[in-house]
Amino acid sequence: MFMLESHLTGEQSKVVAEVRDFAEHANLNLFLTGGAMRDMMGGFAIRDLDFTVEGPAIKFAKTLAEKAGAEVLSVDDLRKSVELLFPGNVTASISMARQEKYPKPASKPQIHPATIHEDLRGRDFTVNAIALSLGKASRGLLLDPANGLGDLSVKELRAIGNHALYDDPSRILRMIRLKTRLAFGIDERTLSQYKSVREAKLEAKIPATALEHEVRQIAVDGLAGDILKALDDEKLLTLISPALTGAKLNLAGFQKLQKIRQSLPFGSVPPINSYSLFLFLLFEKLSPKERSQIVKTIGLDKAEVEAAAKLESKSNKVEKELAAAKINRPSALYALLSKVPGEILLFLLMRSGHRIVLDRVKNYLQKYLPLAQEVTEKDVIEKGGQPGTPKFAKLHQQLIAARLDARPKKVVVEEPPPPPPPPSGPGRRSGSFARS
Repeated sequence: MFMLESHLTGEQSKVVAEVRDFAEHANLNLFLTGGAMRDMMGGFAIRDLDFTVEGPAIKFAKTLAEKAGAEVLSVDDLRKSVELLFPGNVTASISMARQEKYPKPASKPQIHPATIHEDLRGRDFTVNAIALSLGKASRGLLLDPANGLGDLSVKELRAIGNHALYDDPSRILRMIRLKTRLAFGIDERTLSQYKSVREAKLEAKIPATALEHEVRQIAVDGLAGDILKALDDEKLLTLISPALTGAKLNLAGFQKLQKIRQSLPFGSVPPINSYSLFLFLLFEKLSPKERSQIVKTIGLDKAEVEAAAKLESKSNKVEKELAAAKINRPSALYALLSKVPGEILLFLLMRSGHRIVLDRVKNYLQKYLPLAQEVTEKDVIEKGGQPGTPKFAKLHQQLIAARLDARPKKVVVEEPPPPPPPPSGPGRRSGSFARS
């Protein structure tokens, strides 16, 4: 539990506590699982929270969303799983512990409720089959039936079963993504299974929903460009579009975005619509016909496609305002840019040709935003603010402005006193003819 707390951001910690308390109220066994446990035990930053409950997950998640003010992003009725967005830009999935049985390779699975142990043994890769109990009676109990910790230690991806990739061929896309993101090798048996799946051309049976889900996972990854290149090398990007290869695959754009994201301080990045940025770069070198084909093939949401298309014009508008603005205090720049969506700020860093715009965005993201995040809720309460009230929000902004505009204290370096004169004694000559 100490390791978990040390890997979570403050907002993620709040969500974990909230979900845990709500599960206790509902008398459900709750576990942290999947990518969250893989990243924590592997020493990576936890990007999303993955919860598994032994019981009715959809009902639990929807009720929790109402109580916690979270947004329901998607519901998978087949696998009994819900994606939520909590305040503070924390994403989490809540899934039912389940068994998946496939009548034949690449077919629709039959889903049955299961215990957490059965659920873990039926997952894709061993590194994704680790769980941490969050229940009151067994909090902190680690479950690892497939020895995922062993594979994490040797940095290797290993499929849990001999038919894991046959049953669900979309797992081969996940395998390439995780291999690239984690810089892991692939176990020989898993690699042999992968080759057999490709020889049988089972990747052609991956449904559109699974393709879109994988595209969405790539979009939020800091190494999206590297992952796309790895998929292209394996001739798997053609599943999304035959046009996504060669010069039409915008690897230079993705690499530039990747470098910008890596230059930002960890934990101090504003909320970003990564999907809009990703789709903009993915579509940039394609013809309208080729874009329409991708939208149709994987069933992209129309609103998200439109958001990507409008990203450049919105960024141009912000660029003009930012270049013309007269700003003489850090708090003024913070007040201006804190209202700008994160994806537009990153777009400006990628494309703006105005030196003053680039400097102002960099100062905001690298200096002022991290400094503002040092003003905690506790600081505001100590000044008389009550959480959830207009006064609290106003006082919070005032404390941030004071922190940003405060002049750094001058460090006065005191010169050491001069050394004492050497002692005089018998036999020591003095005067101008003394030898030194």
